Amino acid sequence: MAGQQFQYDDSGNTFFYFLTSFVGLIVIPATYYLWPRDQNAEQLRLKSLRKVHGRCLWYCLRLMKSQQSIIPTLKKAALLFGWAVFLLLAYKVSKLDREYQEYNPYEVLGLDQGASVSEIKKQYRLLSLKFHPDKGGDEDLFMRIAKAHSALTNDESRQNWETYGNPDGPKATSFGIALPAWIVDSKNSMLVLLVYGLAFMVILPVVVGTWWYRSIRYSGDQILINTTQLFMHFMYKTPNMNMKRLSMVLTAAFEFDPRSNKEATIRPTDNIQVPQLIRELGNINVKKKEPPFCYPYSLKARVLVLAHLARMEVSDDIEEDQRFVVRKSPALLQEMVNVGCQLTMMANSRGGFHAPRLVSIENCMKLTQMIVQGLQESKSPLLQLPHFEEEHLRYCVSKKYKVRSLQDLVSLKDSDRRSMLRFLGEEKYDEVMAVLASFPSITMDTKLQVLDDEDSNNITAGSIVTVTVTLTRKRMAVRVGRMEGGLVGWREGWSDGGRQGDVSKTKAKVWQNKTKAAKKTKQSKKKKLTKKKPLPLPAAKAKQANGSASGSEVVAVAKEDEEDRSDKGSESEEGNKDSPSERDEESDKQSDTEQDEIAGDDEEEWEALQQSVQRRERALLETKSKVTHPVYSLYYPEEKHEWWWLYIADRKDQTLVSMPYHVCTLKDTEEVELKFPAPSKTGNYQYSVILRSDSYLGLDQIRPLKLEVHEAKAVLDNHPQWDIPETEEEDEEQEDSDGIEESEEEDEDND
Repeated sequence: MAGQQFQYDDSGNTFFYFLTSFVGLIVIPATYYLWPRDQNAEQLRLKSLRKVHGRCLWYCLRLMKSQQSIIPTLKKAALLFGWAVFLLLAYKVSKLDREYQEYNPYEVLGLDQGASVSEIKKQYRLLSLKFHPDKGGDEDLFMRIAKAHSALTNDESRQNWETYGNPDGPKATSFGIALPAWIVDSKNSMLVLLVYGLAFMVILPVVVGTWWYRSIRYSGDQILINTTQLFMHFMYKTPNMNMKRLSMVLTAAFEFDPRSNKEATIRPTDNIQVPQLIRELGNINVKKKEPPFCYPYSLKARVLVLAHLARMEVSDDIEEDQRFVVRKSPALLQEMVNVGCQLTMMANSRGGFHAPRLVSIENCMKLTQMIVQGLQESKSPLLQLPHFEEEHLRYCVSKKYKVRSLQDLVSLKDSDRRSMLRFLGEEKYDEVMAVLASFPSITMDTKLQVLDDEDSNNITAGSIVTVTVTLTRKRMAVRVGRMEGGLVGWREGWSDGGRQGDVSKTKAKVWQNKTKAAKKTKQSKKKKLTKKKPLPLPAAKAKQANGSASGSEVVAVAKEDEEDRSDKGSESEEGNKDSPSERDEESDKQSDTEQDEIAGDDEEEWEALQQSVQRRERALLETKSKVTHPVYSLYYPEEKHEWWWLYIADRKDQTLVSMPYHVCTLKDTEEVELKFPAPSKTGNYQYSVILRSDSYLGLDQIRPLKLEVHEAKAVLDNHPQWDIPETEEEDEEQEDSDGIEESEEEDEDND
């Protein structure tokens, strides 16, 4: 019986197959993921942003980094070296001889397949005379020739060859292992065991353990768990947190502690430079002994953040540390917002402690804006623009202009704006206008409804209210053009005498004041009257078409038309009093039209619900990019994109109604659903839909949201669908009794 044999590769040829596969599995994915992206595309992108963002700190740092960095070159060199090794191994493998080939005696004898026995013997004699060892031939070759002759002339050998592929019969299957034989050599056994033990018992556990213990220290947003616990402690301890206290809590994060984060550093020069900055900044609670605010790392981070907000110049030694602290702060403040939301939810569900006040959460959002723009809380939003300094603000807040915000600057006429900004040259003025035009202008549209309810517009106590907010982002320049164009068109319409829009609006209001049933009745009567006799156009309406009628005349004409139609409708009703069949038909038609319209409304509601469900499903499946629009920031050291917070709040009680939704994918249009439970008591409530930027000062928006809560419908104990008529019950009892009688009769027949 055939067996199996395993043997190592003494020559090392098959080892190249293994090595080629191993190198290919590394080089091909590494090239796909690590090959430097097209630098030309990045250079073109930066070039397109130069006009607006050319003065930004992050832009200058990005240009310097792209010019000085040699990392892309090293990556390319390493990957090209890997491909060279892979191609060399592939070439080596292609040149290796095949060791295991199918045995064919015809090829050994040099005959065609199916040669006769006489031809085989004749060829064997010729080859024996040439390759026999006694004649000076090759002994190994002669043995192969003799074996081939025997395989084709001997019946038993031929049968073995045809059955097993070998004249000698079945033999052991040989498996080659693609490793050199010296690996299992007894002389090298200790070295091999040492390498295996070092790789699998030391290096692998250390790498996995390091990765695991590092990953469990961070939350999903790459914030240290200890920092989250620190924020939760102080936000619970201080529900009403002012800006000074907030900056202290922020800079106490463990991300700035060298013992917890290797990126943070404490330098020997800090003992000289940090006290100097403290003297320049003034009172920053240096003597506060409450830990961790008194720790050196926290004090240094707080000083660097306050110096950044004051736009103070720092020395080159700690400038890199300041950039690190400023770069980390927005993510930490977002974590503080999340912590505040968690505490609010816990307070609403459990009770027993006070939730953070709304002002504390909003201060976190405002501090994010301040850090991104490098501005203090009391400074003007106009300082976000280039070439604006403190001394220039006096031109803006004069008695003539009174420009205090970006919106005020946008609303000025171009001539007034240029006159006000006369301290700027032409180039600087053009740059300021280009930057101002790049700022975002957001339009909010809100829709209030109760999903999964029969009447989605009726808000009952305790129901889940859904506020769908549609955000539309445009550039501020587009917004200015739209406003000016709208005003011009409106004025031209009045001067032109074209008031058709006003007439249509007046008529629409007259018809809208009627109830739905009355509207349907009048429409049906109007159709009948139109069939009998067409109504003539009144003279006042002709004047209206020529644009010479005043607004009061328009209303009077509408009223006269209404009275004429109602009079004629009453006349037609009187004329039809003597024909009851016609009245029945008319009422049937009216009821049919009402049912059709109700069914149409239900279908529209159902389609709207299905569309909203499909939108939510698509939003869950789609992964949108968080790359929106680059933020114009003169002092932020990293490129940042426009993100927003959207939430509903009760500003009177200073509480959150819905948790803030971080909108990170707003490029042009974004639809956000905010859900919250309606109050348990009936009445009218005044809430606010608030949109806050995490990058710009002065662009926040607040929209009022009125909520009218009605009493919830009582739950029916006996629903009509369970009311079964007595006749149906009697029929069922009769059927059951008939079935029993039939079964008894069948049993008797069987007996």
